[in-house]
Amino acid sequence: MTLWMIGNMAAHSVPSTLKRLLFAVKCSPLQSRCCVVQREAQYSTISSPNEKTFDKILIANRGEIACRVIKTCKKMGIQTVAVHSDVDSSAVHVKMADEAVCVGSAPTSKSYLNMDAIMDAIRVTGAQAVHPGYGFLSENKEFAKRLAAEGVAFIGPDTHAIQAMGDKIESKLIAKAAKVNTIPGFDGVVKTAEEAVKIAQQIGYPVMIKASAGGGGKGMRIAWNDEETREGFRFSSQEAASSFGDDRLLIEKYIDNPRHIEIQVLADKHGNALWLNERECSIQRRNQKVVEEAPSTFLDPVTRRAMGEQAVQLAKAVHYSSAGTVEFLVDSKKNFYFLEMNTRLQVEHPITECITGLDLVEQMIRVAKGYQLQHTQEDIPINGWAIECRVYAEDPYKSFGLPSIGRLSQYQEPLNLDKVRVDSGIQEGSDISIYYDPMISKLITYGATRAEALGRMEDALDNYVIRGVTHNIPLLREIITHPRFVSGHISTNFLPEVYPDGFKGHQLEADAKRELLASAAVLYIAAELRSAKFVHFRVASTPVECSHWELCVELGEERQDVQISKSGTVYTVEIDGAKVEVWGALNLASPLLPLTVNGTHRMLQCQTSHCSPYVRVLSKLAAELNSYMPEKASEDTSSILRSPMPGTVVAVSVKPGDTVAEGQEICVIEAMKMQNSLTAVKQAKVKSVHCKPGETVGEGDLLVELE
Repeated sequence: MTLWMIGNMAAHSVPSTLKRLLFAVKCSPLQSRCCVVQREAQYSTISSPNEKTFDKILIANRGEIACRVIKTCKKMGIQTVAVHSDVDSSAVHVKMADEAVCVGSAPTSKSYLNMDAIMDAIRVTGAQAVHPGYGFLSENKEFAKRLAAEGVAFIGPDTHAIQAMGDKIESKLIAKAAKVNTIPGFDGVVKTAEEAVKIAQQIGYPVMIKASAGGGGKGMRIAWNDEETREGFRFSSQEAASSFGDDRLLIEKYIDNPRHIEIQVLADKHGNALWLNERECSIQRRNQKVVEEAPSTFLDPVTRRAMGEQAVQLAKAVHYSSAGTVEFLVDSKKNFYFLEMNTRLQVEHPITECITGLDLVEQMIRVAKGYQLQHTQEDIPINGWAIECRVYAEDPYKSFGLPSIGRLSQYQEPLNLDKVRVDSGIQEGSDISIYYDPMISKLITYGATRAEALGRMEDALDNYVIRGVTHNIPLLREIITHPRFVSGHISTNFLPEVYPDGFKGHQLEADAKRELLASAAVLYIAAELRSAKFVHFRVASTPVECSHWELCVELGEERQDVQISKSGTVYTVEIDGAKVEVWGALNLASPLLPLTVNGTHRMLQCQTSHCSPYVRVLSKLAAELNSYMPEKASEDTSSILRSPMPGTVVAVSVKPGDTVAEGQEICVIEAMKMQNSLTAVKQAKVKSVHCKPGETVGEGDLLVELE
């Protein structure tokens, strides 16, 4: 019996419901009220009966953000239209919408980025407005222009603002003119790798190479020398072309060890604009956010107001209307610099909703219809604290998260817990494919204080059940309980600084290890006792009572002999010279096992697949016989290259007979819109190549053999 345990001892998981509840905090001056009902957190959209908006809105997106928009539309009495690719025909957002239209095949270029098909869907369904969500066409000025030409409202800013802020070069010039602090850099398009090197040398290393039309961490590379600049130029331009259809790049000074703090803005078409406080987004991997919170532990009221006012200055400079986000880098002395403006709803918008009480989707719809903002700056509170964890289908033990694909064989979200919100677009049975972003959900917790919100997040992660794909909950749980994070001492370099050799999983101390092994042994005995009841029932015999057992428990390479005795419902486990008492509801049919271990509540999960860390429990006889089993020899990976993730081969840089140097690129794999260069681990001659550009490969597939 192999057990994977997570609880306060390791990492956890959560329960599911098709009903997704949205949480925010009650704030009397605001129209969007929020409340807490029967331990379920939700906000209610209260619209004036005199405010007529739209009869039907098409959501030009998929997954959790499409579901999120549909929920507010339903509350406002607006009919919805979902668009989907052929592989998304049974997706949750399709089921939630009043109507659904297939717009093409799985690749995004043929479906969710297919403007012609989406425009046809608008005409067929008679949708009066389009909400683009984020990603895909949300910041595409051509799409906004085509909607305007058809007389269809775009629930976002006008094309001028999209173009101005969507281009990082132009946006930086506008920010400078609006007296917004900006990062030193080159204010033009970099056309070649050698030009990039020359500019980087002039600015001074390190530099950030990034897509002019980019966002979401795509098309971004940090370079510390000339060679990294050449490589970064190539990869960033390829990722930018793939993700945005625009390969233009810019270069600016990289601010070492900064915080990434952004300001949510909201503006209408009448010249009114507000800043809705900040979000701390410094916990990132590969320039993509992993954990966010609102407010930030770092900002004081003076800095917060200065950043907010500059964000509003920028919004007004481009006549911005709708919800948008101005992102800043903040150094250790609280100097802040404009990074970019996202002219759309942000992934992490729920935490702003929690501390302000505003439904941002509702506000976007009102603004798109032409209504003025209902609030003034003085109406916007900071009420409590909110944390968001992005739950991904990723292997956190590989570069803090390489994509994982598969079907969700079991899925439960922790909505039974108080003040927990889960924004997701999947359900049990959903497929996580290579075609789209690997995000499973956004897990949000709210509390009166940061400590309360963090405590709830810990419980929520412990109660999240995800089976069928590898996920990043172990990493998320480690982050939110790490002393540096708890103290607020963070930066965008948090992950590489805290885990310089990569994430290795939760490191158990002696007491916690004993508790884990003892709990595993007890679950093993509970399973044996249950099996015995069925066996004796079938043969109509009386089961033999037993209250003492001897077992062997393994954790990785470690092995411990344990003795277990049972008195009533309490199991006493003797292990490593200490006694551990375990009791609780041993319902082995449940994915969640709440136990009391030495008087402390623990939430455990077990599954019959090897994870890290994993526990194996054997009887004394099985342990003795196991010692005679030959060990499986590890594969020599020095002469082969296997794909570390599922994806598509973008380029193969070698052919049979070539000699490669250590660290030389062999091929490039694109997985979920990110490109990854795979390199040789030694100098050798290429024996054979087993892949070609355009091919889809799975995790572990053989790509290249070396002699």
